Amino acid sequence: MHHRLAPSSARGLLYVALAGIAWGTGGPTGALLFQHSGLNSTAISFWRLLGGAVWLAAASWVLCPARRRGPIVAQFAAAPLRYILSGLGLAVCQLGYFAAITRVGVAVATVISLGAGPLFIALGARERITGTLLLAVLGLALLVSDGGGTGGGSIAGVAFSLLSAAGYALTTLLNRDQQDPITSALLGFTTGAVILLPLAMAGGITPAAGSWPLLAYFGLVPTALAYALFYTGLRAIRASTAAVIALIEPLLAALIGVLAFHEHLTTLSLTGAAVLLAAVLLQARRE
Repeated sequence: MHHRLAPSSARGLLYVALAGIAWGTGGPTGALLFQHSGLNSTAISFWRLLGGAVWLAAASWVLCPARRRGPIVAQFAAAPLRYILSGLGLAVCQLGYFAAITRVGVAVATVISLGAGPLFIALGARERITGTLLLAVLGLALLVSDGGGTGGGSIAGVAFSLLSAAGYALTTLLNRDQQDPITSALLGFTTGAVILLPLAMAGGITPAAGSWPLLAYFGLVPTALAYALFYTGLRAIRASTAAVIALIEPLLAALIGVLAFHEHLTTLSLTGAAVLLAAVLLQARRE
């Protein structure tokens, strides 16, 4: 197993910010896949995790021949429960979010899942819940305030949103201080894909031929690259700080929606974007 020096705090912040940017392209990509792949949310999530695992395995094989099958298997064998739970967290994060959307709508599901995630992480890491963190949650709520909802106050929808946040928090906490974050991400994706495979097969797992480029991108940028950067950044900054910085994701997704899909943001949403951006910058400065 390779042991690398932990990045500095400044680089850690940069890695997490880049991860948030990469994640921000995931929402629009997922929306396109829903339209053109012929897959349901579970199958798309399966292909996302499997694609992420394949991309990271290929990168490891090319860039670091010493970290091939033997060391990867040895790392899993040394702490199998960690990687199984990490994969479970990744699977639950996505399944919970998609299940919540059908019950409470995109806006409520996004606010609860992305907003509760940093709170759960702070509690799990025994870090203080700061005013900046709460400000970020407020900005997020305002940003998606015009996203609409389909399920009103559905208790099940709220529960699924919280489950998604818990999955995100679990995989984040398990991947703090990892000596080899790339292999950790690879093992998490692999176990997550294995967990999702039976559920994905039940609803149909074969994508439309024309959707393969989108699936390849989904596995590469908002999955393999994003999580590798995020886990690497976690080695240098606090987990709760990383979760706040990663909220760049909905900011970029909103920008893509405006530029590429001709969506319009209300004054309230623009205010939320400004508040969220201010909270991200304040959190980065305090780190």
